[in-house]
Amino acid sequence: MTTLSIIIPVYNEKNTIKRILKLIEQVELKDIQKEIIIVDDKSTDGTRETLERLRDKYAIIFKEKNEGKGAAIKQGFLRASGDIILIQDADLEYNPNEYSRLIGPILDGQADVVYGSRFIGSEPHRVLFFWHYQGNRLLTHLSNMLSNLSLTDIETCYKAFNRQALDKIKDKITSKRFGIEPEITALVAKNKLKIYEIGISYYGRTYSDGKKITWRDGLAAVYHIVKFNLFK
Repeated sequence: MTTLSIIIPVYNEKNTIKRILKLIEQVELKDIQKEIIIVDDKSTDGTRETLERLRDKYAIIFKEKNEGKGAAIKQGFLRASGDIILIQDADLEYNPNEYSRLIGPILDGQADVVYGSRFIGSEPHRVLFFWHYQGNRLLTHLSNMLSNLSLTDIETCYKAFNRQALDKIKDKITSKRFGIEPEITALVAKNKLKIYEIGISYYGRTYSDGKKITWRDGLAAVYHIVKFNLFK
């Protein structure tokens, strides 16, 4: 039986963590068992206490220091034992019901890596911030210029890998914050991994809903794109 490892980096998501876990549990995947790995990045809002009560049900890593999403994801990668590994945010912006489509090209042997793009396809997308949208397009365009790929959404949460692909890149990841997105894309390109995109739905959050990424992270992403494509 194939095992799908689902890595969930968590920081201050007490209002959504139980709900996303329920949604993941409800996903039915034929002949695939799920390994759910939660990495709590030193939450301070009560998330940690919620997860403490779930230790017998899930693999949970409680970090003793807040380092960022990238560090949490890498720790999850190192813990994962699955044949396919997928990243899932805890904030309900991405729908676990799309797992089967996301990992389909990997199961078919066509892809090493699959990105779920928020900017292609006919799935529903919440309409939010103009400048966020333009910023994502700019970052993806810059990344494509330097990596010679033709992606539409490098900043997407939904990235899935077969075991061989992840093993080639996981130990090379150095980003501790949101720089992990361009870094993974640069590593995928440099290792000449076969990458596919699948259109996904997107239920975006506003800052009042708890969204954490800011314009500063966008500026940092430009630096990371240049750094990881040209100097690493």
